[in-house]
Amino acid sequence: MQMKLTANQKIQISLRNKFLKKGVKMISPETIFFSKDTKIGKNVTIEPYVVILDKVSIKNNVRVCSFSHLENVKVEDNVSIGPYARIRPGTTLKSGSKIGNFVEIKKSTVGINSKINHLSYVGDTSVGKSVNIGAGTITCNYDGIKKSKTTIKDKVFVGSNSSLVAPVVLNKGSVIGAGSVITKNVKKKSLALTRSSQKEKKNYRSKK
Repeated sequence: MQMKLTANQKIQISLRNKFLKKGVKMISPETIFFSKDTKIGKNVTIEPYVVILDKVSIKNNVRVCSFSHLENVKVEDNVSIGPYARIRPGTTLKSGSKIGNFVEIKKSTVGINSKINHLSYVGDTSVGKSVNIGAGTITCNYDGIKKSKTTIKDKVFVGSNSSLVAPVVLNKGSVIGAGSVITKNVKKKSLALTRSSQKEKKNYRSKK
């Protein structure tokens, strides 16, 4: 006996069919969730188990990879998202930006051709053009009382496993060494590095 579809299931089938007719490429469309107000442009690919909630606008030549979650987001042309990315309300992803696997973005703008490829949290942040944010980077935007903003200007390189303690500004072309905790503004084209020197104890492990 065929099970009766719920009202929500009927809405989802209708939305999927609408976007398929518009040319949106869906892989396993039965696993993809849309909202009634979702807007999608041309040449867009959506992979399985993507959830698109309210107020999401996706322009042209965009790929949303599997298990990504979007809500109240503006996605411009030529953007790649995921897999396993969470894009939270108030975020704009500018043209050519790339948000990789296990990245969470909240109330931020990611500039043209900027990349946040792996395992990072970026919240209450303005990211400029052609910025590279390394794996494991977090913006420390909440001190337990209030939220503060991080500003990352054009062509900044942030090394892996860095913590940016807001409020803080990384000026144009600056470089953050991997593993740093940045608490002060960084000047234009400067290198900021806060990790301690490596120490080595010889013959630490006795031979058996």
